[in-house]
Parts: sequence; structure tokens; C-alpha cells
Amino acid sequence: MKKKLLAFLIAFFSISSVSFSIEPDVFVQSTVNRASKLLGEDISKDEKIEKLKLIAKETVDIKGIGFYTLGAKRKSLNDNEKKRYALLFEEYFLKSFSSRLAEYTNPEIDVINKEKLNNNYTIVNSVLKSTKERPEINIDWRIYTKDPSKPLIRDLIIEGLSLARTQKEEFSSVLSTNDNNIDALFEVLKEFSNN
Repeated sequence: MKKKLLAFLIAFFSISSVSFSIEPDVFVQSTVNRASKLLGEDISKDEKIEKLKLIAKETVDIKGIGFYTLGAKRKSLNDNEKKRYALLFEEYFLKSFSSRLAEYTNPEIDVINKEKLNNNYTIVNSVLKSTKERPEINIDWRIYTKDPSKPLIRDLIIEGLSLARTQKEEFSSVLSTNDNNIDALFEVLKEFSNN
């Protein structure tokens, strides 16, 4: 009951113009509760995907993740290339994130701990509860807290594996096998988003 009340209050206050600090662990739990509720709804997979994209746009620092995953290459891009990359990466990220998550039905995630690294980052530890089909999975959330009234997800670390770092390595591989040409990465992102 307390969790539901807390989630309601967070939703209510985030709509209002009042600026206040949201604790990273409360932010994560309310975000996963929203996604879990949505995944349990009796709607089509396509509708779930569209609604999951909206949740991601509100809660994930897609631009920050995008430029992190680009690595050192981001320093050599001109403004037009940066804009193009940001748009392509957002489409890529939203499709990848929402289509994977839409496969789950009502996943239960419990936040168990948090560790403030500094004023900009907090790690929130959680557990995806086991089912007959899968074991319990540890998920750590790297939360960007520079603006305490609007925390954002910067990375998910699943059983010790950073998704942002994995993505960075994949993009680095695409660039290194294509003479460090950003257009090759643009093509990969476009192809994924259009399929």
C-alpha cells in the first residue's frame, strides 16, 4: 500500500511545476512499476512498444548514453553529424529497448539498496524476481542525479555487465572495421531502426 501511495505522489508531483528532489531508489522503483503495469495490460505488443518508448523518453538520458557509446569519435564530429547521430541513436535505442522489454509479461523488480557515488551519480541495486522460466537476475541502475528533481537512467548493469559499455564496444567495432567512418555507423543504426 505504501509503495502504491508513494508512486502516486511521485507521479502527481512530477506533473506539477514544484521542483523537489526525487530519491534515485524511489525513482527507479516507480519507473519499473509503471513499466510492469503497462506490460500486464491487455493491449497489443505494438501498443506496449509505443507506450514503453514514452516511458523511456521521460526516464532515460538517451542523448547522454548515445554520446558515451560513441566514445572518442564524438570529439571529431561536426555539429551536423552530432545532430544526425543523436536522432539516429534515439530511434535505435527506443526500438531496441521497447521491443526487448515488450517480450516480458509483468516483470517484478524490487529495489533493494542504493549507493551515492557523488553528486552526479547513484547506483541503485535491484532484483528481477525469478519465475519458472528464468532465474533471479541482479540489475544495477546508474542514475544521473545532477538535477535532483529530474533523475535519469544512464546505464543498466545486468549481472555485472554494463549495457552502455557493451553498446560502446559494438559501435567501436563498427567504426574500426570501416576506417573510422561515421557514415558506416549511421547506416547500421538506420538499418536496425527500419527493420
